[in-house]
Amino acid sequence: MSLQWSDTLASGSSEIDTQHKELFARVNGLLAAFEKGEVDRQEISKIIQYLTEYVVFHFGTEEKYMDHFKYSSTSQHKAQHAQFVKNFLKLKDRMLMEGINSSLAVETRELCVDWLINHIKYSDRALGMFLKLKM
Repeated sequence: MSLQWSDTLASGSSEIDTQHKELFARVNGLLAAFEKGEVDRQEISKIIQYLTEYVVFHFGTEEKYMDHFKYSSTSQHKAQHAQFVKNFLKLKDRMLMEGINSSLAVETRELCVDWLINHIKYSDRALGMFLKLKM
């Protein structure tokens, strides 16, 4: 399963939506690397490192808007971000130590696909509607 962008995921903020599309492309690259069968550890490591940095950058963008415009759900939204980063870093460490195995690939897919889709559909769309009123 890969991430597919659709207008139902649009937050209403072009900056945030562009960053979401970039996240989707990079997660899809990671999932494609898993599906190759023969996993190039260096390729996976590069993708994971980029994703780690980009997720922090992207969440920082959203949080900057939340703080600036005094978004009422800021603490809950930031907690979701923090939990994702914590879970992703655990997976990253396991990938680098164990290599890629089917169990780890499934966990990564669940975190990166399921979590992102649900987070965007509910939390980010709510933030986007709020930002539309403020900007």
